[in-house]
Amino acid sequence: MDKSPSALRRCSPCRRNRCWRRLLAAGLTCTVLAVYACTPELPRLSALIRRRSPPEPRPVSVLVWWEPFGRWRRQGDCRLLFNISRCNVTEDRGEYGRAQAVLFHHRELLGEERGGLPAGARPAGQRWVWMNFESPSHTPWLEGLGGVFNWTMSYKVSSDIFLPYGYLRARAAEARAAVRLPRKSKLLAWVISNWNEEHARVRYYRRLARYLRVDVYGQAGLPLREDSVPRTVAPYKFYLAFENSQHEDYITEKLWRNALQAGAVPVVLGPSRANYERFIPRDAFIHVDDFSSPRKLARYLKFLDKNPPLYRRYFAWRKRYEVHVTSFWDEQFCAVCEAVRAAGEEVRTVPDLASWFED
Repeated sequence: MDKSPSALRRCSPCRRNRCWRRLLAAGLTCTVLAVYACTPELPRLSALIRRRSPPEPRPVSVLVWWEPFGRWRRQGDCRLLFNISRCNVTEDRGEYGRAQAVLFHHRELLGEERGGLPAGARPAGQRWVWMNFESPSHTPWLEGLGGVFNWTMSYKVSSDIFLPYGYLRARAAEARAAVRLPRKSKLLAWVISNWNEEHARVRYYRRLARYLRVDVYGQAGLPLREDSVPRTVAPYKFYLAFENSQHEDYITEKLWRNALQAGAVPVVLGPSRANYERFIPRDAFIHVDDFSSPRKLARYLKFLDKNPPLYRRYFAWRKRYEVHVTSFWDEQFCAVCEAVRAAGEEVRTVPDLASWFED
């Protein structure tokens, strides 16, 4: 299997999904890296002999019907950012009749003042893409959207266009040097903006804080250092990567950016350990479910704090992989172009969006 960076970039989202499902079906221990390590198709011998240049991909136009969360932003260049050429992403609704795909962010579907879905007949062959990166607990009013959309895009592995909040990718051989960690002078941090005493993460924190100190940042705690989560977390050995709700595959930037990219060992509360291990190696994180009580977790963190060789084992994976944090929303928009090209003439609909997403 070709795991070079160029091979990783060549994989379309649809092919990534197929590779992902194939690897899981084979029972392999895999990370999201496996999704991107698709084997490129072998060129025909005659093509090798003639040394023909690869054909230029056909142009694809993607219409973003609403800017996510109503915030206008300048769209990045798909070719420069992700090596996806001839991809035109536009917010100009005058291009509706010529767009091969129209992208709808679920949050804006809820506001009637936005004007609703496009009226009239849908252009032949045009795909409507439902996009959402919130968990089912924070995604209301899915009923009535069955049969409306052709594709789904989300963090769920079963999405038509699967894009997690982050993933691991292989390091080049020459980059596999000794792991260098930020200097660690503090034990445990947590950054939280939405404090709700009813959330499982807040309830667990309350119990954990009885046995060791947790430095809390955000609206409910200390100010961030230089307004940066990674810079704030870097001096800490551990980080509470606690999700606001627990659902399969719902693993957000709390793991990828706040902990792994910042150089702290994530202590996770979210889906099951097995679900996390579909994305990252088992020795890259600590799951609260590994312990029968917050007290025993606190005892283990204190133990690792006093045993540097054992603590460093949680960073062994960094010699092989590096962290990629998904770029919102450039990566999502550009991925639609890849999906359109990979799908060809295939057209389908999502018959029951609510049942699929909430499953």
